[in-house]
Amino acid sequence: MNWVGRRLPRSEDPPLLRGEGRYVPDIAIGARAVRFLRSPVASGRIVALRPPPAMPPGCLFVTGADLAGVGAIKPGLRRFNYRAVEQPVLPVERVHFVGQAIAAIVAPSAALAEDLLEECELDIAVDDPVIGFEAALAPGAALVHPIAPGNVAVEGEIRPEGFAETLSAAAHVVEFAFRSGRQSAMPLEGRGGVAEYDRATGRIRLSASAQMPHQLRTGIAQLLGMPEADLQVIAPDVGGGFGQKMALFPEYPVLVWLARKHRGRFAWVEDRNENLIASAHSRDQRHVLRAGFDPEGRLLALEADILADVGAFSVFPTTCAVEPLMALAEYPGPYKVPAYAVRARGVLTHTCPMAPYRGVSRPVITFGIERLMDRAAAALGLAPDEVRRRNLHDSFPARSATGMVLDEASYIQALDEAVHILDIPAFRERQRAARAEGRYLGLGLSVFNERTGYGTPAFAARSMDVVPGYEVVDIAMLPSGEVEARIGSSPHGQGLRTTLSQIIADRLGLDPGAIRIIHGDTDRTPYGWGSFASRSLVIGGGACQVAADRLADKLRRGAARLLQCDPAEVTLRDWQAVAGAASMPIAELARLAHQRSELLSDAIGFNLAETGQYDPGGTFSNACHAAIVEVEAETGHVRVERYLVVEDAGRIINPMIADGQVQGGVAQGIANALFEEVIYAPDGTPLTGTLADYTPPTCAEIPEIEIHHLETISEATITGAKGLGEGGSIGAPAAIVNAISDALSPFGVDVAEFPATPPRIRALIRGRAPRA
Repeated sequence: MNWVGRRLPRSEDPPLLRGEGRYVPDIAIGARAVRFLRSPVASGRIVALRPPPAMPPGCLFVTGADLAGVGAIKPGLRRFNYRAVEQPVLPVERVHFVGQAIAAIVAPSAALAEDLLEECELDIAVDDPVIGFEAALAPGAALVHPIAPGNVAVEGEIRPEGFAETLSAAAHVVEFAFRSGRQSAMPLEGRGGVAEYDRATGRIRLSASAQMPHQLRTGIAQLLGMPEADLQVIAPDVGGGFGQKMALFPEYPVLVWLARKHRGRFAWVEDRNENLIASAHSRDQRHVLRAGFDPEGRLLALEADILADVGAFSVFPTTCAVEPLMALAEYPGPYKVPAYAVRARGVLTHTCPMAPYRGVSRPVITFGIERLMDRAAAALGLAPDEVRRRNLHDSFPARSATGMVLDEASYIQALDEAVHILDIPAFRERQRAARAEGRYLGLGLSVFNERTGYGTPAFAARSMDVVPGYEVVDIAMLPSGEVEARIGSSPHGQGLRTTLSQIIADRLGLDPGAIRIIHGDTDRTPYGWGSFASRSLVIGGGACQVAADRLADKLRRGAARLLQCDPAEVTLRDWQAVAGAASMPIAELARLAHQRSELLSDAIGFNLAETGQYDPGGTFSNACHAAIVEVEAETGHVRVERYLVVEDAGRIINPMIADGQVQGGVAQGIANALFEEVIYAPDGTPLTGTLADYTPPTCAEIPEIEIHHLETISEATITGAKGLGEGGSIGAPAAIVNAISDALSPFGVDVAEFPATPPRIRALIRGRAPRA
């Protein structure tokens, strides 16, 4: 029986659905509560900072001065045009954004800590902040950090010789400028941690809602100058991360410092306001595109000028370059671009720092090039699907304009299947009838590829000081025949335990219920890189397969010894080691290997344990998204009538989990397209500090997502699986906004900003009458 490919229910779910999950707030019970005093201004000099006049017994007040000797967060990038700004864990001189942690209050309860925060004395000499691209890049603008002239933290440029001539010679030149709003990943569970001193060992255990526990341990140990082995980091049940929980935030080293100095147990659990104003943001970009096409609609040249507002600091370990430089490298996406010129800049402002968020720049660049394709189709008199079909890569392996190798994929097939399912001629008839009634329907397409599962060489090419990539898995069979697999990946809701157990079960002839996946504990798992970038199933799954294959080989050799046959004759299936007519239970083989080692040790050694490593070059999944929307011209309200995804993520290990990943991503993408935006006042005050202001959608706004899978098996991964965790969020903004622009085409307007909120849509069509 093969388990890979089956819609196996998630083994993670029963305790979570029973309310028996163990999240950071569950672990925090009984710990001393920590709350952070946060800056109320965007820029200024700290003049005075004092504790409440009367501190109750058992309470503490901690400032940056108390943390003398603690290092600053300083993520590195080995590029000459990168300015490595430093973020103090708690500042003693200046503040750089509203929400920045300045001091900590410790109290027996969170309520008392909150009350004490209000009694702290804080005096800041306020400076004019730098908010937004225009202010940051204006001549003579104040500097967010003196180390970064012009407020540019990182810059990259590609401009091949002869590019200008190629672009100017094009038959048609299409230009498009757009802006993507600043957004928050907004996981259901916010950030939080519990740090506990172990009096027996002198070690600290930090339980944190984090995506990269090993990197969190390394970063904190470096800041505090403590032996890394003295710190255990555990990621318990994590209620979503979406990239926001990759970063090393200042609150965590404060917790560990408190636990070490005061030899106690300290907990911080952020509220939603803190999450919205003081955790990481994303997506705040502005692009200007110019593209040249030949008379048949084939792309000849693409030029992009990319600005990303990276906020006040660079985050560890990814750095502030993650958004602008990914946009630089991956703009051409699935399209053939013979000539490509690009300039990308990360701009510092007095706002919350930018960090990865599901899709990392690709929702923005996909929006750009897919809106460009629609504009080109209109200019050239082609159907939107046809202009895409003429420009998509159609033979593989292909090489992108920036040198990336695109492995076997189905770009055109995915588009064709989506077009076939949609029945576009029938939709156009319905659209015409609706317009006659004063209703505005629109159809939007979005085609993209998603770089997934890329290993060490790809990250090393980015010149990061911290280079992620590989994964290691330790696997061992117990005397009972059950298996423990210790992984470096650290899932936060993806169902990874289930999918990895399916891979291992097939290789060992067991069932997934016999496989126990251990993760999220730096004491118990090999050094790994956590879960991000649609990598865990590709790289962690590959390492599991390598380890399981080595263990299976050992089992076959042991069985061959006992069955007196050649190991090549032994197969493992249904809990049996089978050789012709002879067989023995795998559990009995495991028991003998451990407890009667004299029978097997010369064939298999003294244990049933193996290690697997996997470090692939990377692969590309791909998809076509399509949306049908109805726009109310009177209000600007958008209703998503239908949403279709044709996704190719290679071999599907568990179709139910894959569907869930796509559905969740699309929901976030629709939210990005229509609703969610972090907005700052000109003085740097966040205006969207609650969910009543940030307006995430509910299930009433998200339609049923139709999902169709293609399975292109390339040689880029050993399991055949390509990642797909980010794809839903990558394709949705472009599909939705293309549909809105199509719906509003009678008004002669073009949507060039997302989220496309009702006020923005109304502003576009106000005073315009629809053409017949």
